[in-house]
Amino acid sequence: LFLEPKHLYRQTYNRAPYPGADYMIPFGKAKLVREGSDLTIVTYGSLVQRAVQASKQLEKEGVSAEILDLRSLDPYDWELISASVKKTNRVLVLHEDSVSWGYGAEIAARVADELFEFLDAPVRRLAGKDVFVPYHPILEDATLPQPADIIRDVKNLVEF
Repeated sequence: LFLEPKHLYRQTYNRAPYPGADYMIPFGKAKLVREGSDLTIVTYGSLVQRAVQASKQLEKEGVSAEILDLRSLDPYDWELISASVKKTNRVLVLHEDSVSWGYGAEIAARVADELFEFLDAPVRRLAGKDVFVPYHPILEDATLPQPADIIRDVKNLVEF
């Protein structure tokens, strides 16, 4: 079963030349989108680009955020998540699903359970509001995390 955020289809940054018939993304292998040292952002889907936008602003303010794009959720790349959190000692799990019972809760719980000794701050989740995601783009933006929300939460974690 493949679920793709419809938001990605409307974005010009998501358009690229055809990569060829043999192009495949391996299941369970995340992509290190951006290296950083102060905090790890674990995300996927349309929030990857918003995390990149936020990290560019944060970099101007002296905060270095590492961004992981999970790309697949089952299986997911625990090895990369673990290595990154051990490196940065802070983690923000950023996902489009609702914050209550959303997919990020599993990642956050596992990080807290298995990597507690490496953490310098609580595991944080930033997710969509606990409502259905509307189809209208303006309303959709109102329910989903935006770069300003990411910046706020990253700063709170770094200052913890």
